[in-house]
Amino acid sequence: MTALRRSTNRLDWILISVFFSIMLVGWLMLYAYSYEGPGLWFEFSSTIGRHTIWCIISIIAFSVVLLLDWRIWNSLSYPIYALSILSIIAVLFFGKEVRGATSWFSIFGYTIQPSEFVKLGTSLGLAAYIGQQNINLENGKTILTAFAIIFVPALIIFIQPDAGTALIFAAFFVPLFRAGLNASLYLLAMSLAFIFIGSLIWTPAIMLLIILLGTFLFMILNIADKKQPLSVFTLLTLFSIASYSFIDYRIIFIIVLLSGIYFTYLLFQKGKYRLLIISATVVVSSVLLSFGTKWTFDNVLKPHQQDRINVWLRPELSDPQGALYNIIQSKTAIGSGGFSGKGFLKGSMTKLNYVPQQQTDFVFSILGEEQGFLGSITLIALFTFLIIRITIIAERVSLPFVRYYAYSIAGILFLHFFINIGMTMGLMPVIGIPLPLVSKGGSSLLAFSIMIAILLRMDLSQRR
Repeated sequence: MTALRRSTNRLDWILISVFFSIMLVGWLMLYAYSYEGPGLWFEFSSTIGRHTIWCIISIIAFSVVLLLDWRIWNSLSYPIYALSILSIIAVLFFGKEVRGATSWFSIFGYTIQPSEFVKLGTSLGLAAYIGQQNINLENGKTILTAFAIIFVPALIIFIQPDAGTALIFAAFFVPLFRAGLNASLYLLAMSLAFIFIGSLIWTPAIMLLIILLGTFLFMILNIADKKQPLSVFTLLTLFSIASYSFIDYRIIFIIVLLSGIYFTYLLFQKGKYRLLIISATVVVSSVLLSFGTKWTFDNVLKPHQQDRINVWLRPELSDPQGALYNIIQSKTAIGSGGFSGKGFLKGSMTKLNYVPQQQTDFVFSILGEEQGFLGSITLIALFTFLIIRITIIAERVSLPFVRYYAYSIAGILFLHFFINIGMTMGLMPVIGIPLPLVSKGGSSLLAFSIMIAILLRMDLSQRR
């Protein structure tokens, strides 16, 4: 009993409290969604009834995991990863199709989504691999192996097709960064994403101007004496921004090209021929990628895929009664809550089911309508604190395996939280990402409960 009491005292009760607080918020929001008036408070066949069953199962699983020896997860990390891969392969052949995706097993009337548990398997597998003493993420073979651990399950999930869940696997680049993966790869990824997004928002002329200015800045940063070139670049950028609306863009391009010749001359004078070749390659490849993105969007993507991207990046081109309808209703519900909300169970848009998929993708709009800005910012603060607390655990443990596992969980939670809330406000594309511990979905709730419980058990073993 004394040993048990000491172990209990060493548990991170702050993390546990925040975790169950978010779970309680989720339960209350789904109860509000299911509420139809006084009388029977819920039935087990209803949305809230099924969610309550999953909450009970998740709490039991959470408690059981806390009792297990944490070394089980380290020893069985690769077998668990392999089994999780087999599960998402099996669902392609034996799964149930829901909304066009074969991502669920149907068992006794309940659906289980194995891709939610693959996140756990990948977290353990990746942490076990990069947590080894002889691993060096400057080695090409090591990097390719780590990438394979991430991209194999992501690709299989993408085939289901479930692009939203596949996107979440980008979260595993968080532990890779902490383990020492070259930061230039992240800069490259962000640059590619910027070109992809910018090519769909702006005209080709603007994109070409941005690419040239970005390349010039790259050239300047590699010149020993930056003072004069940087001043020229600053004036050039300000001129381009200020005059684009009312001066013929061809005049701007002539000025930009003349400046480029000047920067090229400086590099040539200093003998930096390799940098000149790199700069030219960057410009050519960026321009090709930009035009390729635009061409692919117009000629390859299907209309419903174009609609999803337009809703996010170009809502003015979307049909308010079609693809844009969900976003409009969600934003209206959130905005109608005002500062303090309409009150629990008093959300008119929630009661009348004005927001499609409100119990899953758009559950945040229930909170925004009924609890207003105060309730919304409180939930955001809880998620932020949960992620920060996980990173604190990651940094205070001494075992690399535990550290990288913790960063994997933090990354997964952050992407889920950021994308889902962004979806409800039109800031991110609608790709079917649930809000962890809040949205309806037993598989997601159970998987996250197990993930957090494993982390708590690992942390407990490290605190003597």
